[in-house]
Amino acid sequence: MTDTPPVLDASAFDPPPNSQGFYTDSLRLLGESGVPYLLSGTYALSCHTGIIRPTKDMDVFCKAGDAPRLLAWFKQHGYEIEVEDDRWIGKVWQGEHFFDVIYNLSSASIPVTEDWFRDTYEVEIYGSIVPVTPPTEFILSKLFIQDRYRYDGADVAHVILKKHDEIDWKRLLATMELQWEVLLIHLLNFRFIYPTERDCVPRWLFDELIDRARLQADLPPANVKVCRGRLLSPRDYLVDICDWGFADVVGKGLEEQHERKA
Repeated sequence: MTDTPPVLDASAFDPPPNSQGFYTDSLRLLGESGVPYLLSGTYALSCHTGIIRPTKDMDVFCKAGDAPRLLAWFKQHGYEIEVEDDRWIGKVWQGEHFFDVIYNLSSASIPVTEDWFRDTYEVEIYGSIVPVTPPTEFILSKLFIQDRYRYDGADVAHVILKKHDEIDWKRLLATMELQWEVLLIHLLNFRFIYPTERDCVPRWLFDELIDRARLQADLPPANVKVCRGRLLSPRDYLVDICDWGFADVVGKGLEEQHERKA
């Protein structure tokens, strides 16, 4: 990052009507809380790639141990707090406006750790200079979002294209050890999309993952019949668990609730 954070025009993100005051106050309070946090989602994507698109909310990442402290801070300041799923997400509400407090990747159980705060990236938005999710961790946050309602593979490809020199590829691989095939899927996707830019991905990483796939092909199938599809889409692979006899690895409900409960 440069010493001078880029300035994002908040209106370009087409926030919900009358929400800018909520976002402005929320980011100010986040800074005053003293709790380390990262602004992610569309705002981080814009910081890393220049892509701007409408967004209905804010995603704030923090460590799991800091989430109660952050939620309590906003409760003390008169906001309504909701713990949507204790395993990964809470919400801060004011009227009909909210932002998410995320401390774990919901399906893959990859927690936000101190490593997420190792690199510093900042933007100015809604009148505050705020930290945003670094490229490596931004990619991690997007790898498993692959269902028929939402697929974030394009975000992964765009960040690799624009920030490949700033991605910690070894840390990315280390975090994805149990789900290395998901990482390979995205790297193959990148190679297909940008055939002239294949060198953006280190050759050692691609060779390592291809070698794993080759070696795995010579192994017998596992004794336990598992469907890992719900790591990517809890809804689309529910039939595999309920009707087709596959073991589940997620333990999520059918729907993810993102609206206020009646």
